[in-house]
This record gives sequence, structure tokens and C-alpha cells, in this order.
Amino acid sequence: MNIVIMVGQLILGLSILVILHELGHFIAARAFGIKVEKFYLFFDAWGFSLFKFNYKGVEYGIGWLPLGGYVKIAGMIDESMDTEQMAGPPQPWEFRSKPAWQRLIVMLGGITVNIVLGILIFWVLTARMGETYVPIENVKYGIVPGEIGKKMGLQAGDKIIAINGKPVVKFNELVSSKVLLDHSVLTVLRNDKKLTLTVPRNIINDLADYGDRALEEFISSIPRTTFHIDSVVPKSPAQAAGLIKGDSIMAINNTPIVYYDEFRSQLQANKGKAIDLKVQRNNDTLHLIANIGADGKIGISQMFNLPAEKTVNYGLFGSLPIGAKKAFTTFTDDAKGLGKVFKGDVKFTKAFGGPVAIANMFGSHIDWVHFWSLVGFLSMVLAFTNLLPIPALDGGHAVFLLIEMIKGKPLSDKFLERAQIVGFVLLITLMVFVFGNDIVKQVMKK
Repeated sequence: MNIVIMVGQLILGLSILVILHELGHFIAARAFGIKVEKFYLFFDAWGFSLFKFNYKGVEYGIGWLPLGGYVKIAGMIDESMDTEQMAGPPQPWEFRSKPAWQRLIVMLGGITVNIVLGILIFWVLTARMGETYVPIENVKYGIVPGEIGKKMGLQAGDKIIAINGKPVVKFNELVSSKVLLDHSVLTVLRNDKKLTLTVPRNIINDLADYGDRALEEFISSIPRTTFHIDSVVPKSPAQAAGLIKGDSIMAINNTPIVYYDEFRSQLQANKGKAIDLKVQRNNDTLHLIANIGADGKIGISQMFNLPAEKTVNYGLFGSLPIGAKKAFTTFTDDAKGLGKVFKGDVKFTKAFGGPVAIANMFGSHIDWVHFWSLVGFLSMVLAFTNLLPIPALDGGHAVFLLIEMIKGKPLSDKFLERAQIVGFVLLITLMVFVFGNDIVKQVMKK
């Protein structure tokens, strides 16, 4: 059932994005009197479709090959490679008969809709939910770094007070794109002394190895915190030792325990061993012997004493600039990430994810806020990807049209046909690669 929910959300999310993207091309084409012959979700390769119908001269349908979708615009060299139509004389209702500026608008119609959709989703979510965060001044005990954070010099209890000289306001800024993508300099307060640490240029490359846990291996989403036992798992080492709800762990093998990260570290250091627990229970101090499992767990759930959160409500109109900023941050982050790939800071195999990775992002349970947040994110990713100057993508068509506008005459149909073929081969190769890369990553997890 979990897989069904995951795949269902993936199909629904991508279908929304593809249909609205193609609708952008469709509306722009019709606005300029250009004939649209087909409007398809997914590809009807070799003429086979799962469903189709005709309405006002346009064939609408769902193809069997789930690699996106398309609108077939009359008189345009596209993925359909309909060279027979192009052999005839230009007709006034064809794409090729229209001025270059109109054709450019048609080609950018899908990207425009994706950007508008991304802004709209983040706007509505911000207006509805506001923005909830942990003020950095409420984080009294500092951070808990993961393996990658420790590797760059961070320590448990560090307080990051500035990023590139700008004071930190929100705790979640510490794992934001401006930290991970911009080779940022962190101002750290450690034992009342200030020091600076620089985030490595290739940190994304290292974090990619941890998959869903990547950010946790930089800085934990839970600040350093004290804790007590909330419940004990039946038939666990904790129950056998006599631990109960409300107990506080004061020491393990005479090593003082104040914070949860210290408790977890001691458990990992004593896997498969018997340990002496010093426990505070009401006004009593007890010593209990517990046998730690081979996985480094004892069988408890803990109650954290987390710092207080703050929620800011911006209202309907105040949420618009906030939502737009969130949308365009995704867009610029994609550009920065691609730049890191070309610079060699991130390996190609670690930078791209396909359908399996996206399905994992949607998750195996239904959370509509998360669903729409992810659709908004992917809408901006789709806009950026389509803007790339690759033949067969909207950006490639736009570049050719800009060249035509500069030269004052169109590029030859033969050149455009060959460019389309090259671009299509590149895209298919990339799709095969990312899908295979997804499968390899899933296998490596097991």
C-alpha cells in the first residue's frame, strides 16, 4: 500500500505539472491563431494511446510512455518530427508563418506557466500556514553536527551566530542553500570564543552519499537538547533493566550525560555490551544494568526539551513576496547546483535524480501540505530545466528564435531537424542515465 501511495502521488504531481506546462504552449499558440493538432499527457509513441478524443479539431489524449507530454503545433519542427507537413508551403495558421517574437512567446509559454504555478503554490501555502521557525536565540545549547559537519570542524554545542557575516535569525538557515551551495563562511561561538569555519565547495558531493539523511549528516534538524524517557518498548533492554517513563539518564559507565546526542553517542560506543546506567527517578538516584543491542539501541522513546518555535502570519497579500522568494530561491539553487557540476564540485552521478528519487520525496503517506510544497518545488525545477539551451527543450527552441531575430532570417529546416534529433537523443540518454542511477542508489541502500 505504501508503494501505491508513493507512485500515486508521483503520477498525480507530475501529471499536474506536465498538463499545465503544455497548457502554457497551447494557450499562447491559440492566442496567435496557430493551429494545435494534439495535446497529450505522456507520449503516444508509434501512434498508440491509452485514451483520446477530438474536440474542436484538437486531439486530446493520454499516451502510454510516461516521459512527459506534448502539444503538436502545426508547422513546427518538434519531437513528432513531422517533416511531411513541413515539406508543403507555409499556411497562415502554422507556427512557421508567424513572426519570430510570437513564436518565442509560444515557446516560453510552458516555462511561464511553471513559474507562475510555483509562485502561486508557495504564496497560498505561506498565506495559509504562515512561517514557523525556531529563533536562533532560543537554541540555548547549540547544534549537533553529523559526520560531514564534524569533518568540516563543527562540534556538538557550537553556536553558529553568522553566515558570511550576516547574523543568523532562524535555526533552519543553518542548512539552507546559501550555506550548502555558496561556500559560506560560518561564524561559530564555541566556549565563549569566536572562530570561523568555511563550508567546503564539494559538501553537496559528500552529503549525497547519505540520501534522505543528508542534511542530518551536516547539522541535525533537532538542536542540542536535554531529554527524559517518554516510553519504554516492551521486551526491550530498557524494560529488562527497569527503566520507566519519566526517568532521566544522568550517566553511562560513569560518563556524565546531559544532552541526547551524548546519550546516543555512548550507546553507539557500547553496542552489544552491558552498561551501567545512572538514573534520576523523582528524588531518587538509581544504578541499573542494561544490555545494549547490536544496533546500538536500548528500546526507549524520548521526550525532548526543545526550544520554543515562532509562527509569523503574513496575510494574503503579505505572503506574495514571501512565496515568490521561496519559488525563485528554488530556481537559483538549481542554477548554482548545475554550476557546481560543471566546476567539478559535485559528481554528475550524485547531482541528478529521476522518478524513483522523486517518488521517495513524495513519501509513502498522504500529507497535502508536503505534496503541494513538492509540486511547487518541482514546478520551478521544470521551468529551469526547460530553459536550458538544449535542442528539443523549450530553451533550445528559444535560442534558435533569438538567433533568427538577430540575423533577420530563420535557420534552415534541415538544421532545425538535425538539432531536434541530437537534442532528443541527448534527453533520452539523460533519462536512461538518471533512471539507472536511481536504481543503483536503491540497490546500494540495501
